[in-house]
Amino acid sequence: MKIAIFGKQFGDDFQEKCKLLFRLLANENVELYVYGPFFDFLTKEKNINVEAKVLFDSYANLPDCELIFSIGGDGTFLETVTYVRGRNIPIVGINVGRLGFLADISMQELPEAINEIINGEYRIRKVNLLRVDTETNAFGDLNFALNELAIHKRDSASMITIHTYLNDSYLNSYWADGLIISTPIGSTAYSLSVGGPILHPLCNEFIISPIAPHNLSVRPLVVPNDSKITLKVESRREEFMASLDLRSKIIDNNVSLHIRKADFTISVADRINNDFFATLRSKLMWGADKRN
Repeated sequence: MKIAIFGKQFGDDFQEKCKLLFRLLANENVELYVYGPFFDFLTKEKNINVEAKVLFDSYANLPDCELIFSIGGDGTFLETVTYVRGRNIPIVGINVGRLGFLADISMQELPEAINEIINGEYRIRKVNLLRVDTETNAFGDLNFALNELAIHKRDSASMITIHTYLNDSYLNSYWADGLIISTPIGSTAYSLSVGGPILHPLCNEFIISPIAPHNLSVRPLVVPNDSKITLKVESRREEFMASLDLRSKIIDNNVSLHIRKADFTISVADRINNDFFATLRSKLMWGADKRN
C-alpha cells in the first residue's frame, strides 16, 4: 500500500502517538511518501524513525498513492487539499489540534482507526469545492477553496459595500465588515461564527453570510452551488482583502470576483462508523447541558 504523509509541527503531547503511527505503518509494510519539511521535523527535532521511500514538497512531485494522511488540525487539512487538488487521492485527517471537523481522527482513536484504514475499512466521500475567477488571476492556480471565500475590509474604521449578483441578477449590496461565501464543508467554520447555518457535507449549496452587517435584517442566504456569484466591492481604501481558505490577497476595488463550483472534487476517507451528526454533538458539545 502506498501512502503519502503531509503534516506540520506539533507539540510533545502527540510525540508518542506519532511514533506509534509510524510503527503501525512500518509493521504493515506501507510504502511511505513524506512531505519533506515534515520529514525533517520528525527525524531531526522529534527523533522519530521514518522510513520514507520518497520525499515531496509540491503538488508536482507528489507521487501517485492510495491515500494521503493529513497530520495536524483543520488548517493542515486545508493545506493538504492544495497538494492533492483533482488527483482523486483520498485524504485521511488525523487531528493533533483542537476542534477538528476535517481532521476528525483523534489521538485516542489513532491505533484502531489506522488498523481499520490499512485493512480497507473506510468509505470515500466526494466533497465539492468553490472556485474564484478574476480578471487579474489573483489566486493563480490555487483559485479554489474547500471551506470558503472571505471578503474583508482593510482597516478598522469604515465598512465596505459588496454588490452581489446571482447568475448576473442583482441580489443585494452588503454594507458590512465583509462577506463569506461558504461550501457545506465550510458551514462549520468561519460562516458558523457569523451566524450562518450548518449544512450537511453532501448538500449542493453555497452559503452567503455577511460579516457584521449594518442592516440587521440582512441574514445568511443559502443558494444552489450551480449558481454563479459575482462580487463587486466598494471601499474607501480602494482595495480589499480576499481569502481562499488559508490564502489571502489584497485586491483592487475595480476587480470583480466570480464564484462558482470548482470543476473537481476532493475525496475524503471516512471511517465506516463515522457519523456527521455524532461529530456535531461531540465538537459543538450539543447535549452537554446536564438538563438534557
